[in-house]
Amino acid sequence: METVLGLRERKKIATKLALHEAAMRLSVAHGYDTVTVEAIADAAGVSRRTFSNYFASKEEAMLHGDGMRLYSLLDAVAARPEDESVWTALREGANTVLRDLQRRRPRRDFPDWLTQARVIRSHPALVAEQVATYASFERTLAVEIDRRLPPESRSATHARVLAACFLAAVRVGTQAWLDHNGTAPVWEFIEQALLEGGRAFP
Repeated sequence: METVLGLRERKKIATKLALHEAAMRLSVAHGYDTVTVEAIADAAGVSRRTFSNYFASKEEAMLHGDGMRLYSLLDAVAARPEDESVWTALREGANTVLRDLQRRRPRRDFPDWLTQARVIRSHPALVAEQVATYASFERTLAVEIDRRLPPESRSATHARVLAACFLAAVRVGTQAWLDHNGTAPVWEFIEQALLEGGRAFP
């Protein structure tokens, strides 16, 4: 039974990724506003009903890549040494994920990260979905941060404030990268933003 459930789970992950990639490819090729849920489902080789089982909207499908990267970040932060300060663990976790993304060979059949980011930033509905994605993740990240805080530093809001400041720095770094047209690796801009943000935290 565990094997069957494992296979089912892997199939679900693959289907969700296929829908996300289809949505992004179609949006880059034809313009986001012209892309329909039906077209995304057809491109991914699934039914409209299957799309609805995985995503509530095409905006959610488009932002699935951001969600995957954020949860990779959570894993990277959780893997950092327990004796590191919270901000150091967050910064080094981000560096791990971003450098790994940078090392990956771009796929010819899929838009690069710069192109994806530009599509998202140029459509208000996608920006709103991105904000919602980050806000949801902020609560999850705060749980990991709270676990790392010494007992005397914990409060009802401390971990949430740290999570919000960290994600704001990531967004600022990403926007600076976009403003420079991706002329340097994205991690350089995010690292600079995190260094600036980290001045307020030990």
